[in-house]
Amino acid sequence: MTTGALLFAFILSTLYGAGFHLWQGGSARRLLLYLLASWMGFALGHVAGEVFKITMWSAGPLHILPASLGSGIALFAARWLARRETQN
Repeated sequence: MTTGALLFAFILSTLYGAGFHLWQGGSARRLLLYLLASWMGFALGHVAGEVFKITMWSAGPLHILPASLGSGIALFAARWLARRETQN
């Protein structure tokens, strides 16, 4: 993947994580959790798009649709796990 695609992926996944934190609220620790979840989910989604040859909404070598879905799934999973932890 090119440097430009990596930078775009980093910016997009960071915006997803920060936007999710803005929507859900929480501490700086929760922001870090959402950023990490978004980055990892975005990367895993991109890899899934590469493996399954999903080319919808691609920007050069970056598979935006599966990467965005992976980020969203990871963010909701992180929120669910964080809430479960605070309830115990």
